[in-house]
Amino acid sequence: MLKVGSEYTWLWVAIDAKSKEILALSISKERNMFVAERFLLNIIRDYGKHPVSTDGGGTWYPMACQFLKLEHHLHSSYEKSLIERTIQYIKDRTENFDDYFPCRIKNCNLKHVKNWLNLCRLS
Repeated sequence: MLKVGSEYTWLWVAIDAKSKEILALSISKERNMFVAERFLLNIIRDYGKHPVSTDGGGTWYPMACQFLKLEHHLHSSYEKSLIERTIQYIKDRTENFDDYFPCRIKNCNLKHVKNWLNLCRLS
């Protein structure tokens, strides 16, 4: 979760298992199977179908993978530590951005945060 202004948002991250490159970043105000499916569909559009590895933290990924006919499995604790470290790095950078440029808009569409995440991904 990320805190943007006074709201909490969910951070969605796709990391390539071999290169450890961040393939996709997204945020949402909801965390459910439909958001997971939309996130995975965008990755499939850009990179094709590949197995999905998660920490098993929720039912949304297995359900979305089943619907999209993607192989889903749980990753190892070593992979989990690498992924969590990457996610924490992204969260820290984004929360620092929000500290300097806080969002004061009620019901914000989070576009400025999405732009920031895209910038982080490129740098």
